[in-house]
Amino acid sequence: MGTPESTTTERTIRTRAAELTDQPLTLLTVAVFWTWLVVRWTNDFLLDGALIERGTSFFPTAPFEAAASALGSLAASLGPVGFPVGWVAGFFEFLAASIPYLPELAIGVWATILLTVLGIALGFVIAVPLSVARVYGGTITRSLALGYTELFRGTPLLAQLFVLYFATPLTTVIRELPTVGTGFIPAQAFWVAVIAFTLNSAAYQSEYIRSALNSVPEGQLTAARAIGLSKVDGIRHVVLPQGLRYAIPGWSNELVYLIKYSSLASFITVRELFERTDAIASETYRYTELFVLAGLFYLALVISASLLMEYVEEQVAIPGLGTTGR
Repeated sequence: MGTPESTTTERTIRTRAAELTDQPLTLLTVAVFWTWLVVRWTNDFLLDGALIERGTSFFPTAPFEAAASALGSLAASLGPVGFPVGWVAGFFEFLAASIPYLPELAIGVWATILLTVLGIALGFVIAVPLSVARVYGGTITRSLALGYTELFRGTPLLAQLFVLYFATPLTTVIRELPTVGTGFIPAQAFWVAVIAFTLNSAAYQSEYIRSALNSVPEGQLTAARAIGLSKVDGIRHVVLPQGLRYAIPGWSNELVYLIKYSSLASFITVRELFERTDAIASETYRYTELFVLAGLFYLALVISASLLMEYVEEQVAIPGLGTTGR
């Protein structure tokens, strides 16, 4: 028979799992979004337009244009009471105007996802030793870790992008690397942005992990030392596995932030989702349709990230340890 604490935690896990499965519409929308993205990328990058010509949308615009026209006429004939029909007509008009630009924006989403995933994954590799140094290091290592954290948390990410792109040789060095800028591999500006996001994200992630490590009772490390583990092994095998579970909610926030902050890479010419949207809107003057569409794409990415991290949190949860109720 479990303790009251473990019983409560198990109930929390079941509740969170039920929350995930009780969102059929959200899950269906996310599944459709990712299915379309994967098919689009496969057609454009791997099959070189074998399914449909590159740059051509999978969906025809004619049916939506016809529906918008018919509903618009109906709304006009109904007079003042026809405004709900007019809203529906506007929705179909929005779809007809947006569909031709879906292939270009899908390529932008690819760059956005790469920026986010690489930035947070590589940042995590740096963040773990930084956080350990802040909590368990000596005076010098703590000072160095604190200096790094405060530098990248205390200066704007956009300024860091500009410094790395314009004031360092990174751009030139990366440009000379083989395959950079060919096929589905982005150009040098993208990789400079990855470095900037990695360094910046590492600073924030280290704070989340540091707070989580401080939440682990001190007696855990003492017990590890008592059974013969060194301090390093005790941190690695006892403290970190517990602390990282506590850090998942903060880490989830960082993932969401990075998805949205990826738009800053457009300022150094990275052709991610925001930059491509802005470029197309500047040519077509369809600012409303395109930026609403881009906003929906960002929303789909954020919801996907949130669902993924909820799933990860449930999978790594241990009854009575490292779980957070809502």
